[in-house]
Amino acid sequence: MTVPTDEKLTFRDLGFSEPVLKAIDDVGYQHPTPIQAAAIPPILMTRDLVGIAQTGTGKTASFTLPMIEMLAGGRVRARMPRSLVLAPTRELAMQVAENFEEYGKYHRLNYAVLVGGISMEPQIQKLEKGVDVLIATPGRLLDLFGRGNVLLADIKILVIDEADRMLDMGFIPDIEKIISYLPPMRQTLLFSATMPDAIRKLSKQFLSNPKEVSVALSAAPTETVNHVLVETSERDKKKNLIKILVDENVSNAFVFCNRKRDIDGLKRSLEQKGIKGTAALHGDMDQHSRSKVLEAFKSGEIKILVCSDVAGRGLDVADVSHVFNYNVPHHAEDYVHRIGRTGRAGKTGRAFTFVTKDDTKYVQNIEKLIKMKIPLHTVDGKSADSKNSGGKTDSTADNVRNIKDAKPKDSPKSAPKPEPKPAAKKTAPKKSPAPKKAENRPEKKPAPGPAQRGNVKGFGDEVPDFFRSK
Repeated sequence: MTVPTDEKLTFRDLGFSEPVLKAIDDVGYQHPTPIQAAAIPPILMTRDLVGIAQTGTGKTASFTLPMIEMLAGGRVRARMPRSLVLAPTRELAMQVAENFEEYGKYHRLNYAVLVGGISMEPQIQKLEKGVDVLIATPGRLLDLFGRGNVLLADIKILVIDEADRMLDMGFIPDIEKIISYLPPMRQTLLFSATMPDAIRKLSKQFLSNPKEVSVALSAAPTETVNHVLVETSERDKKKNLIKILVDENVSNAFVFCNRKRDIDGLKRSLEQKGIKGTAALHGDMDQHSRSKVLEAFKSGEIKILVCSDVAGRGLDVADVSHVFNYNVPHHAEDYVHRIGRTGRAGKTGRAFTFVTKDDTKYVQNIEKLIKMKIPLHTVDGKSADSKNSGGKTDSTADNVRNIKDAKPKDSPKSAPKPEPKPAAKKTAPKKSPAPKKAENRPEKKPAPGPAQRGNVKGFGDEVPDFFRSK
């Protein structure tokens, strides 16, 4: 079911205890978001649930709040966590941990975060003391499980967060393995921004009669963001990005790449061209380096953060002036997620997306999702309105289509190239065999060309021009 917004509903109406309500009041929230209003009641009733919602909709609190309520009355045992939250990245795991810390401060709940890139020892020590909530990435959890440092036989609540990201990152086999170690009598919650077939299959396999709730994408992205498409080629993309970074008044910005291997190279290129305060953020960095970069970006020491969707997932930085999609995201929902980093809290922001002729279908999907045509910006500073006559604004998807159609029109210019073939015929008599050989092999007579047409037998090689002209 799709959930409407009800601004009159309060967190008290959802049945939370006073300690949880007090923690919510401390944060300053009064009304639940649509996904919270839809997901919290069935979770409190211990039903399995599938929640379809974007990051930034309050999704994390929709499961952390009821989990705090339900886990408040139990006791922990060493190495046997009572609940498990699986997250695809370290940043998302830390964000979930912050939610438990923020909303559970009036409860005596213990939690541990198991992520790669840092020492196992502090994590093992926490597990030995016993935890109520275990927040983990699949890889590190399996490592510690294989060593016998954590037992999963007492898990009562399982949360699979960002399931579609898990799918993209190849974690589904790991998740299936982890679930095989859990007790069958448990409550399972699955949250995802989209519901591809593989995720739906997973939900049918491991959830029991789940309640399904979905919150429609606040499609139209915020009106405070100015969307712009920049038509370019792969060769000129870096040059165009650098020019816009120089021309625009960029106080700080995210630059999103689709591929992890492009991030460091782009960061070096920006530094070489004099773009100061540039840093990279990707999954190959250790946790200490990642945390250091994030703190520097939040403090303003770093101005330009080049990152991927996965590394940037869960980042919440205020007052970001620009977002640059160096590559068009392959999933339209990721576009909304990326550009949502700017234009927050009533402030305006700019979102530039660089598109090549190969990005047509991705741009079309984005425009279909957000229900608007994105104007074209040329690197010389002209907007779509100034470029297109008659006030007509074409989308870059249309522009890219025009480029593709224009290619065949250029091909006739190269059409005269086949003319050397007739020239070869004219020079053929010089390369042809002597007439005697031609007489011995009459079937080859037509091959030499015009010189042998008609009765020219007596002239030998000195064939008069009037014979050649016929």
